[in-house]
Amino acid sequence: MATIPTLRLDNPDKQNTVDSLRSACTDVGFFYLEGHGISDEILHDVMQACRIVFDLPLSSKQSLSDKNMSRGYTAFEEETLDPGKQTRGDTKEGFYFARDIPKSSPKYNPAKLAGPNVWPSPALCPEMTDTACDAFRDSIMTYFEKASELGFRIVQMLALAIGLDDERYFDKDFTEPMAAMRPLHYASEKSNPEKGVFACGAHSDYGMITLLLTDENPGLQILTKQGEWVDVPPKPGSFVVNLGDMLERWTNGLFRSTVHRVLTSGENDRYSIPFFYEPNFDSKVECLPICCSPDNPAKYTPTTSGEHLLEKYRQTHADFSPED
Repeated sequence: MATIPTLRLDNPDKQNTVDSLRSACTDVGFFYLEGHGISDEILHDVMQACRIVFDLPLSSKQSLSDKNMSRGYTAFEEETLDPGKQTRGDTKEGFYFARDIPKSSPKYNPAKLAGPNVWPSPALCPEMTDTACDAFRDSIMTYFEKASELGFRIVQMLALAIGLDDERYFDKDFTEPMAAMRPLHYASEKSNPEKGVFACGAHSDYGMITLLLTDENPGLQILTKQGEWVDVPPKPGSFVVNLGDMLERWTNGLFRSTVHRVLTSGENDRYSIPFFYEPNFDSKVECLPICCSPDNPAKYTPTTSGEHLLEKYRQTHADFSPED
């Protein structure tokens, strides 16, 4: 049975970390990350902040939605990640927060998902005071910045793990990364795969890497090379990191974008915060020269980061409708 390895980013033996990372990426596609440098206080605060907004009345949560920008609230069962096996949408609700770009900015571009977040305010959420709204925003943005810095460090380590000579190889592709965090609340409903009911349907992630912060409740499973579903138990203070489809494309399948799902027991609500760290919208994603040869030609057609993500969103989100 596959086991999920644990890596420490603060390991003084950098080459050992790189070697362990390569093994994790080729064998499992998932790993726990410790020694990441984000304090327990920040992790606790962002999880508590997310619980507060999920506890709001449905009408208030629905007011925090911008479907053109794919920001803010997404309702229970809106997303269906494994339509071939699901009879209902995922039994989860969520919020999307990304780089906060005001409409007055020259970088504002809805067609590239570059725009403002939807933040709670007393006008939209009468249950929250100005102070509570400010505290929520501060907690989200503090975590977002720390997770972005961590994502960049991991991408540099991945460059070395691939076998590239320069850890800065991908730096040009992450000058304006499409980073997004998506707090999730899973209902206390028991999953029933036989009847097509999943907390989160089986899927691989679309982008480069995902950093997952989760509460104490289990539910995450990964599909091994042997076709077996294996539990990924929560590990306090650690991130669960997994690789996405874009990294698999770049490495010609050397690094695995592993299929995973969530099954809930029905005993408790479950909360998690995946943080997606993706390349710039216009970054070209094609097989790295080091990962292909005449005997091992490129398996995937070239694409761009943005077009790949937009197509995936169209396939899985019932109300996704970006502006042209």
